[in-house]
Amino acid sequence: MIDSKQFINTRHKNQKINYDNILKKLIEEWGKINFRPKILIHSCCAPCSTYVLEYLSEFSDITIFFSNSNIHPKEEYIKRMLVQKDFVEEFNKRNRTKITFLADEYAPSKFIKAVKGHEEDREGGERCHICYEMRLDTSALKALELGYDYFASALTISPKKNAQVINETGYILQEKVSIYYLPSDFKKNNGYKRSVEMCNDYNIYRQCYCGCVFAATDQGINLKEINQNAKEFNRSHEDYERFKSLIKVGGKLI
Repeated sequence: MIDSKQFINTRHKNQKINYDNILKKLIEEWGKINFRPKILIHSCCAPCSTYVLEYLSEFSDITIFFSNSNIHPKEEYIKRMLVQKDFVEEFNKRNRTKITFLADEYAPSKFIKAVKGHEEDREGGERCHICYEMRLDTSALKALELGYDYFASALTISPKKNAQVINETGYILQEKVSIYYLPSDFKKNNGYKRSVEMCNDYNIYRQCYCGCVFAATDQGINLKEINQNAKEFNRSHEDYERFKSLIKVGGKLI
């Protein structure tokens, strides 16, 4: 197994870390030893996973892990989960890949407890950083439990997410959980632009707010309308009943 931190240690101490370059070096090393790793990738939504799957599926075996108890309301959580599942299945059909999908338990109280005292923070502030850590921690533990080589996050594809904080958190968890973290800055190399193109190509639902009730309220999002639209989508989806029960227990590969 290759620890990507070795590439960080070779840089000058005052040099800003380019996590995209670190990932490229890691992929290059995999090629040298003919190693195809198993990676559990946390994804907040289908749009964020688009380019990530296109990029990494050539070099690795991937499971998309949907674990986002920050999302409110519950019907919207189920909708985003179903959209993510559908995208993985369609991506597999079009590209002859074998990416798997893993749905986690929905536990909004865990998020509310974690961000207590930060309810009034603006989006992108400390509340978001706590949320990154909560979801990455869950992902690292799940990856360790299921025997993956690395855990990662698709969050870095978003221009609104702090890739520096996400990667620093990932490396802290690497030491804490004892499983290798896969660094990234997926918005580089026109990654975000490509994700928008793929959303249009695959006709993927793109949500209008990150997920939590605090950010939605701050943005003036009509949550009643969001909930109603999600209900209508979910009840027309053939897998709604199966996934509605799945999120109560979590941790099953689809």
